[in-house]
Amino acid sequence: MKKRNNKKKTKQSNFAKLSIFQNQKYKFKKKCPLSGKGAPIIDYKNIKLLKKFVSENGKILPSRITSVSQKKQRELSLSVKRARNLALI
Repeated sequence: MKKRNNKKKTKQSNFAKLSIFQNQKYKFKKKCPLSGKGAPIIDYKNIKLLKKFVSENGKILPSRITSVSQKKQRELSLSVKRARNLALI
């Protein structure tokens, strides 16, 4: 009769090696293009600016793509919606 070992194998899988929460060597954070000196003012009448942050289908692009800060993203979405209501976009 064969003896069974109740001990678990201690092999480390590849999944355990790669962690989402692990510090990465190169982390680059883009600065918000709508804040700081010389930044354009977000306004529903400024259609040229708003079109940069709207996709071809008319959807507002997320801040992770455009690297806009959270505060400015809220202002941007509000002004895009106003421009849509007035049929400017």
